[in-house]
Amino acid sequence: MLFSRQISQSSLIEFCRALRHNLDAGLPIVRVLRQQGERGPLAVRSIAVRVSNELEKGESFTVALKAERAYFPPLFLSLTSMGEETGHLPEICGELEKYYIMQQRLWRQFVARITWPVLQFVASVFIIALMLLVLGIIADIKNTKDPIDPIGLGLGPAGALRWLTAVSLSLALLFGGYLLATRSLKGRARVDSALLRIPVIGPTLMALALTRFCLALRLTLETGMPITHALRLSLRATNNAAFEAAAGNVKKKLMEGRELAQALAMTRLFPPTFVDIVAVAEEGGRVPEVMRKQADAYEEELHLRLAILSRFASFGVWFIVAALIVFAIFRIFMTIIAPAYGI
Repeated sequence: MLFSRQISQSSLIEFCRALRHNLDAGLPIVRVLRQQGERGPLAVRSIAVRVSNELEKGESFTVALKAERAYFPPLFLSLTSMGEETGHLPEICGELEKYYIMQQRLWRQFVARITWPVLQFVASVFIIALMLLVLGIIADIKNTKDPIDPIGLGLGPAGALRWLTAVSLSLALLFGGYLLATRSLKGRARVDSALLRIPVIGPTLMALALTRFCLALRLTLETGMPITHALRLSLRATNNAAFEAAAGNVKKKLMEGRELAQALAMTRLFPPTFVDIVAVAEEGGRVPEVMRKQADAYEEELHLRLAILSRFASFGVWFIVAALIVFAIFRIFMTIIAPAYGI
C-alpha cells in the first residue's frame, strides 16, 4: 500500500526463512530474534530487538508482535499467532515464506511486463519534446517568420518545456485524482470495482486477485483458523479494495448459515466457474487442496493476461503517438496547404 510503514517483501521473506530455519533447529525464539536484531535484514533489526525485549519480560510472541503490527501484514500476524498457539510456528513460517515468495514473483512478473510499454511512453514524450526543440532551432537559423508548429504549443526550448509541462500536469492530475478517490476503503473499492470492468485490465486484475485469494485461503484454512477470520484475511490478501470491502457481507452470510460458495457468489465479484469449483470442493471437504490447485491455475492465467496487457499497453502508446502525428499533419495542412489552395 502507498506510503505504508510495512517492511518490504524481501525483508519479510528473509525474516520468515530465519524463523523457520532456527526454530526447526531447536533454538529458543528469543535467541532467534536477538540474532535477527544483530544480523537480520536492516528493516527487521530494530523490530526484532523490541520484540525480543518483550519476550524476555514474559510476553508471548503474539502479544509482542501486536505492538509492531504497523510493520507486518495482517496475514503474517494472524498466522504466526495461530502457529504459536498450536506449537507449529516453524511450519507456519515456512508456509508464509512460500506465500510471500509467490507474491514477490507475481509483482516482479507484472513489473517486467509493464516496464517496456512505460519506457516506450517516456521515450515518445521526450522524442516529441526533442522534435519541438529541433524545429525551433531550425526556424531560428533560417529566420522563418511563420514556422510550422505541429502541435500548437510553440517551438524551441519554450515549446518543448510547455509540452513536458502539459504531460507532467496531466499525469499529476490523474495520480492526484486517484489518491483523492481512494482515500477511504469505500472509495478504493469503487475505483477497483470500476477497473475490474475494463476490458484487458479487468481480467488481469481479477486473475491477480484470485491467485492471491486462493493462496491465502489455502494457507489460513490449513492452520485450522475459523472460516470467517480466514475469509476476511484472504479477501484482504487480494490487495484489491473491491474484494476487501466485501469481507463484512461474506462474514455476515457465513454467520447466517450460508455455505462458503453461496457467500462468495453473493459478492458478485467471483466468476461463476470459480464459485462452482468452491461449491464442489466444499461438499467434498477439500477446499484447501482445491485452493492450492486453483492458485496454480490462476497464476498460469495471470501470465497470459499480463502478456496481453503488455501488448495492449504498447499498442496504446503507439496509438497516442500516431494520434499526435495525425494532429500535426492536420495542423500543417490547415496552416500551409489549405491557404495556398484556398481551401
